[in-house]
Amino acid sequence: MRLDRAVDSYLRHVSIERGLSENTVAAYRRDLAGYVAWLRERGIDDTSAVTADVVGAFVADRAAARPPIAASSLARLQSSVRGLHRFLAREGVETVDPAARLRPPKQPRRLPKALTIEQVEKLLDAAGPAPATVAASDAPGAAAAGPAPSGGAAPGDLIGMRDRALLELLYATGARVSEIVQLDVDDVSHGDVLRVRGKGSKERIVPVGSYARAALDVYLTRARPELSRRGRATPRLFLGARGAPLSRQSAWLVIQSAAERAHLTAHVSPHTLRHSFATHLLQGGADVRVVQELLGHASVATTQIYTYVSVDALRDVYATSHPRAR
Repeated sequence: MRLDRAVDSYLRHVSIERGLSENTVAAYRRDLAGYVAWLRERGIDDTSAVTADVVGAFVADRAAARPPIAASSLARLQSSVRGLHRFLAREGVETVDPAARLRPPKQPRRLPKALTIEQVEKLLDAAGPAPATVAASDAPGAAAAGPAPSGGAAPGDLIGMRDRALLELLYATGARVSEIVQLDVDDVSHGDVLRVRGKGSKERIVPVGSYARAALDVYLTRARPELSRRGRATPRLFLGARGAPLSRQSAWLVIQSAAERAHLTAHVSPHTLRHSFATHLLQGGADVRVVQELLGHASVATTQIYTYVSVDALRDVYATSHPRAR
């Protein structure tokens, strides 16, 4: 089978039959486009011509690339290639799987970076006005609001209200940024719980704390109606300045800007708030399986990485507090 037809068939399979997310399918598509281009440079345009030696040479070539490819990216690339050839063999397109012996590189265990509770509070304050501040600005006789003392947005700033609600929700739920920007208004209309559609379109219910709920209410009543009038009607919860649905990239920039205003020197990304959510729950005594459910992890082994963070925190406390620790 021609390479392009084989890749198209495999991508339809993982998208429709396996129900993988759009982001995952897009990552597979990028990886396999690079694989096909590499094969064609060597005169190979049919899957029947791909052997185990060819697959091994491709992986070795990618591993030796300069600048070097991150171990996680190389592992994902190998997974894409392995999945393609396994699919072709299983469907009877090819009689052998040339990637059957391909094993992903062993990756070093990297502990997720989490902010302290104080750093999270600084980040939230820098994103936009607290709900109580907005309410105070609505009071009769209230003075015109100036810049927020924290360096965040003024109480009347629509974008500041949106950004505060966005970050409050990310930290309160531990949801992925892709899950948050895909929320519709109806998804947050269930009181103190949130319906999240995760990887593979699997839904889960996550509680929403009072701080995030208050920030959402302010955004929904004060900011979103005005933002919505600037663009075409859409059910999406978070909107951009022109009324279009907020993208993942825009959400990332919102967090980066808030981190700069909060003078946080550590790298802060949307996933940083997810890591902080899980770490703070475990440090507060939450069961790891409860955290697994809240994060939407398929396996508890994925969630257990956060227990190492908590153990490290315990070691730090012990080292600084016990008279015979050192």
